[in-house]
Amino acid sequence: MATTFIDYYEILGLPRTATKDEIKSAYRKAALKYHPDLHPASEKTAAEEKFKKINEANEVLSDPEKREKYDHLGENLNNGQEWEPSPNMGNQGNSYWNGEDTSSFSDFFESLFGGPKARGFAGGFGQQRNTRGQDLESQIELTLEEAYHGGQRRFQFSLKSICPECAGMGTVNQKTCRSCGGTGYKTTTKTLDVNIPAGLKDGNTIRLRGQGGEGSSGGKQGDLLLTVKVLPHTTFTLKGNNLETTIIIRPEQAALGSKISVPTIDGKVTVTVPPMSHNGQRLRLRSKGWPEKSGTRGDQYVEIRIDIPTSLRQEERLIYQKLMDLGKEVHNH
Repeated sequence: MATTFIDYYEILGLPRTATKDEIKSAYRKAALKYHPDLHPASEKTAAEEKFKKINEANEVLSDPEKREKYDHLGENLNNGQEWEPSPNMGNQGNSYWNGEDTSSFSDFFESLFGGPKARGFAGGFGQQRNTRGQDLESQIELTLEEAYHGGQRRFQFSLKSICPECAGMGTVNQKTCRSCGGTGYKTTTKTLDVNIPAGLKDGNTIRLRGQGGEGSSGGKQGDLLLTVKVLPHTTFTLKGNNLETTIIIRPEQAALGSKISVPTIDGKVTVTVPPMSHNGQRLRLRSKGWPEKSGTRGDQYVEIRIDIPTSLRQEERLIYQKLMDLGKEVHNH
């Protein structure tokens, strides 16, 4: 029986050279865009049809064996073109069919990969194949000190994932999914003790294996991916592998030089301010910055800010007056 060729790459908006990660990303975006629950009633039917096609395209392109067979077939075919499977195509396709419910898949899919229709079954399906749960994403906020030192902290996460029982459709065998109540999603709250590696930066990811979405039919749970958000610090700014901070000194310390206490991520150290230092001048503290993968550390840069005291004692006022008088003499000469 002739059937219509379907261009799965076109459905996901991908070139035929797409990588595994590109396919995964395109599927996620398309599934979210066309999920029936995100559309008004007037658009729901059309969204459901598009959603089914997106799932079918992902089923083929995310499976290396299915994709290889599909690519070989589709080299000379265009989307919507009539295609006549060979007489033994259905039997060959059965090696790809693991008994999953393919009732929502097209005749083209079953003609190519097998299934109950291709085998001539009138009804009844085998057990669904084991499917690994989806990876979930969340954010973890750390202070600069936590990101630097690492350690273990307990966090609570609210996670939203596609329901593994209905694959996000909200229905099972045309009945409302009991697992998600027809929403297509499951929201869970988890409290986890997270091991934080030392030296994390903003945007780094922590992977917690087996803490993601539930698998279906006994499949393994996915992973939980935590994106690190390092909170702003009152004293330090991290730029690359270098830390930056400022110190405030008095005019006489800048003019004559001085030893001052400076904060670092490891605690306070004594730093020598050279004589005749200027406002905005930076001092470099070697290896007082952020840890690098090589095992070395960045530097810390200390910006000098010169500030006038808010009040002066009589002796100090006389000294400043004398400085002013000397300055006038030099200017007049």
